[in-house]
Amino acid sequence: MITALAEKYNAPVPRYTSYPTAPHFRPVEDADFYSDWLRRLDPSEPLSLYLHVPFCKEMCWYCGCNTKVTRKYDPVADYAAALRREIALIAEQLPDRFTVSHIHWGGGTPSILSAEDFEATMGLLGDLFDYTPNAERAIEIDPRTADPEKIAVLARSGINRASLGIQDFSHKVQAAINRVQSFGLTYQVVKALRANGIEQLNFDLMYGLPHQDVAALRKTIELSHELRPNRIALFGYAHVPWMKSHMKMINEADLPSGSERAEQALVAADCLKELGYVQIGLDHFARPDDPMAIALGMNNLKRNFQGYTTDSAQNLIGLGASSIGMLPQGYVQNVTSVHEYKRAVANKGLPIAKAVAVTEDDRIRRYIIERLMCDLSVDFAEVETRNNLPSGSFQTELEALSILAEDGLLSLKGAKIEITETGRFLVRTICAVFDTYLGKGAGQHSRTI
Repeated sequence: MITALAEKYNAPVPRYTSYPTAPHFRPVEDADFYSDWLRRLDPSEPLSLYLHVPFCKEMCWYCGCNTKVTRKYDPVADYAAALRREIALIAEQLPDRFTVSHIHWGGGTPSILSAEDFEATMGLLGDLFDYTPNAERAIEIDPRTADPEKIAVLARSGINRASLGIQDFSHKVQAAINRVQSFGLTYQVVKALRANGIEQLNFDLMYGLPHQDVAALRKTIELSHELRPNRIALFGYAHVPWMKSHMKMINEADLPSGSERAEQALVAADCLKELGYVQIGLDHFARPDDPMAIALGMNNLKRNFQGYTTDSAQNLIGLGASSIGMLPQGYVQNVTSVHEYKRAVANKGLPIAKAVAVTEDDRIRRYIIERLMCDLSVDFAEVETRNNLPSGSFQTELEALSILAEDGLLSLKGAKIEITETGRFLVRTICAVFDTYLGKGAGQHSRTI
């Protein structure tokens, strides 16, 4: 049944890591408004910091991130210096010294930074901010760039969670996506991380890759399970060569069909659940004792630009080229170009390129979409009460959902909807019903499954 529904509903829709979504951020001429937003933050509320490193030693052809290949370290060193300047500029704009509850290093390949640059950047953060007692300090790692010395530096700098890119352990699949990474190499990195006290590990896997089939995916999951990760993210490969030209290196004839992708997603989810992982939202899995699984059970799970998260901070500051921040007033995004980014911070300017202020309607719809993505349910009577809305404010959306209910994607119980296990894989399609921006402008998105 799911394969037929996948074909029927497999249209491009956002991943809903924000609302409004990034294609609807608008260009801005200066960052004065952002300075004002920062000055208005409440020092009693902890911050979340995201640091983006847009460099890799080689390009993985499946990659949808903002990154570039460099074989020399000088550009990375220059960028790291600019990143520290931006951190200092942000701290100057804040009304007081803040605490930080969550740090996430993303990329690109953050582990490409030298020991000196990584320690200097983490040291600066420690000089300018305080940490909450249980602050999470996480980094995305390419195991091919994580030698024992670098892992020791991560631990010494306070990193306590690492996300390892794996995708698939099949050599045929790896060759087709230009990312050859053996199980043995991954095992050694996992062993070194745990030996250095970094025990909270996430694995990133993918389905829908070239030459990938159910058997290969199941084998990858079983091998991953042998390494005992705390969390596994299982993403569907988004083939968007019109946005990422390196994806043209992937032969489209080698990609699975929509129905085959759906089968891979279903089989992988069943396999992970059989191994004891709790399924979380659309594409995450966690051991029952992991904070993410616990947050799910308590309806405290959140969603931001890193996907599903336990990060409850209301204010997220993005640092580095292309990074996105979320403040009470709205979203801001830094310039994408590394050159423009370095030039802006060298001139002591906040490198903002785009932004969008959120309306009260946006906030309400963001809440609905987040709860659907996280809890797979929402009570509209409760939403109306908490926001002082008249009864029936979402009648148009409920009528649209009734059509999806006929296909078994969800159940309607008065003003409450609950997404079924069948509908879980099409939750983005369900959320799109509440997206008043969809179809406006030039935003392009990946398909649902």
